[in-house]
Amino acid sequence: MNFIEQKPLSIFDLETTGVDVTQDRIVEIAILKVHPDGTKEEYKKRVNPTIPIPNETSLIHGIYEQDIKEAPTFAEIANDVADFIGNSDLAGYNSNKFDIPILAEEFLRVGSDFDMSKRKFIDVQNIFHKMEQRTLVAAYKFYCGKELVNAHNAMADVIATYEVLKAQLEKYDELEKSTEFLAEFSQMSKNELLDFAGRIALNNKGEAIYNFGKHKGKTIAQVAEEEQGYYGWMMNSNFPLYTKEVLKREMEKIKQNRKQEKLDKEENLDAKLAALKSKFAK
Repeated sequence: MNFIEQKPLSIFDLETTGVDVTQDRIVEIAILKVHPDGTKEEYKKRVNPTIPIPNETSLIHGIYEQDIKEAPTFAEIANDVADFIGNSDLAGYNSNKFDIPILAEEFLRVGSDFDMSKRKFIDVQNIFHKMEQRTLVAAYKFYCGKELVNAHNAMADVIATYEVLKAQLEKYDELEKSTEFLAEFSQMSKNELLDFAGRIALNNKGEAIYNFGKHKGKTIAQVAEEEQGYYGWMMNSNFPLYTKEVLKREMEKIKQNRKQEKLDKEENLDAKLAALKSKFAK
């Protein structure tokens, strides 16, 4: 069974210092890259997060500060990770909510130009929750008939996630065997999200809107008119770097549109004046 079409699919898992997307860091990354022809490559690396690992977190994934004190920082491996992933689409378990946002933050933090915007994202947990409502351990047993040993070992979780995804495709006829369909099916939000944290989305008119808080559902352009300080508040608050990058990009579009509208009005006015001059000249 081959559901991977034109681009490779990189299934990945991160172990981190915690679960705060804006503050926590990667301590281990594992990637299984599956090519359209079925060949596979693996990448696994421990990472020095440059911040302390809380003991309660180490008890979960088994990685302690002494284990990574000699490991490279993410800044030192960012190019290798980007090169390994290449133009792949991305997949994982709970990846849309956690792993992908964390990875995006790490790349932005080190100034990498790794482009997330043209990739498909398959979240195996979202497919599972839509179908069965379980955890990865239960999913592995339910779909694959196996016990997941070494849970929270990054590569063990990656391989289990890939096996669950293949089993899901075998079990559910309604799941199309294509990365595009699976990426769309993995989304839990009704609106198309523009950032991984779900703060900015597109409405059914294709307009960028705020997807949270007091301005939820309003377009960014509308809020820019009604409350000019809201953009500055978001840019200076503890939102993910990727959310801020998306918001900044949307504000630039708004400025360009306003500039173009102004030019169009001036051109129309000039045309009308020219027409009047021509009329009276006769």
